[in-house]
Amino acid sequence: MTPPTPGILLISDPFLKDPNFTRTVILLCEHQDEGSFGFVLNKTVHAKLEDVVKEAEGLDLPLYEGGPVQKNTLHFLHRQPVLIPGGTEVIKGVYWGGDFEEVLGQLRDGTLNPDDIRFFVGYSGWSAGQLNDELEQKTWITRQANLQLVFHHDKDLVWQEALKELGGEYRQMINYPIDPQLN
Repeated sequence: MTPPTPGILLISDPFLKDPNFTRTVILLCEHQDEGSFGFVLNKTVHAKLEDVVKEAEGLDLPLYEGGPVQKNTLHFLHRQPVLIPGGTEVIKGVYWGGDFEEVLGQLRDGTLNPDDIRFFVGYSGWSAGQLNDELEQKTWITRQANLQLVFHHDKDLVWQEALKELGGEYRQMINYPIDPQLN
């Protein structure tokens, strides 16, 4: 198992019952002694960017549910560091944050391709030691993130693809029922 560091994926165990994280994949962006945070890559909310940011009117872009913490905040991941200054590289080619005004302007004028950015409402967070405890309990399967999974064209396939790429027993997990009692 890959230890928790920025740039790993947390893939939920197939039988995880927490509705916030059932069959989710989280990109871990920060992991320190004080705590950790990241964004759910494969769940969207029923709103668009223009619905939550007045200045984004006319930008009909999906919003992802970053997690259950501070759902009144907006974050973004992107793969255009030259176009969007001020971001923090999480993995090679994937950046967290940056100049939001620049993002809006470049989306409007077509300089920034909407496929190169993901917006998240809220985030997933863990207090000191919490994520390590969850990893010991085998709540999460970890692996290194890659650009293709972070910006996958079909959010509904991210969980399966993340496991498939691990091979072996993990590949079989994609066929497990959510509730084994219903099998």
